[in-house]
Amino acid sequence: MIKNISDLKREDMFFLLAGPCVIEGEDMALRIAERVVKITDKLHIPYVFKGSYRKANRSRLDSFTGIGDEKALKILARVRSTFDVPVVTDIHTAPEAEMAAEYVDILQIPAFLCRQTDLLVAAAHTGKMVNIKKGQFLSPAAMRFAAEKVVEAGNNQVMLTERGTTFGYQDLIVDFRGIPEMQSFGYPVILDVTHSLQQPNQASGVTGGMPQLIETMAKAGVAVGVDGLFMETHEDPSKAKSDGANMLKLDLLEDLLVKLVRIRQSL
Repeated sequence: MIKNISDLKREDMFFLLAGPCVIEGEDMALRIAERVVKITDKLHIPYVFKGSYRKANRSRLDSFTGIGDEKALKILARVRSTFDVPVVTDIHTAPEAEMAAEYVDILQIPAFLCRQTDLLVAAAHTGKMVNIKKGQFLSPAAMRFAAEKVVEAGNNQVMLTERGTTFGYQDLIVDFRGIPEMQSFGYPVILDVTHSLQQPNQASGVTGGMPQLIETMAKAGVAVGVDGLFMETHEDPSKAKSDGANMLKLDLLEDLLVKLVRIRQSL
């Protein structure tokens, strides 16, 4: 079992955070985890299962938010124990940190909340690894201060994730210069491939996306030298209850990872 960042970060291979956007049910989570574990074991990629136990940031009030906090967290714990892999989930308020930490290995700070001091400090105090997503409104340089809040609160198990910068009202763009800039702070840097391809704030109230560019984005990230990749994947994105517009179809994951491993090995 991966217990800290040094177990994840390798010179010869990126690590992978992947899974569904949100936990929709136990069977679905276990099926996805089983398939990704088989692929990553074969390719020798360190793997973390990703699943949000609740979606707090939705465009519309009637959007799906989850199956219940405790129920979803117990499913994440079941994935961890069944496949002996670490799991990561988002937290949204300071009280959630201690609750979620009982079930998961990595606490993820959503991009919109990366400046929330109380949230960062609460995550730090759990002793868990903390993955901070870069706000769509922040420069890479500004993420140094988010990371320092966690470290100064007594926890040096910090990772930073690039997930695009707001470009106009309904698009994001990734400035790949930010990857080495954030790495210079001394923390592993992850590229969130699928969220970087979102098209937020659509008139319908449902976020759009460009999944046809997932392979392009992932290849570019590996070529630049990211330490890890984050990808949301689903058996049938068209039926996903959250973020289906920018998720990778699970059947396409292995072929993509094979290509990405070749790029990494060529560097």
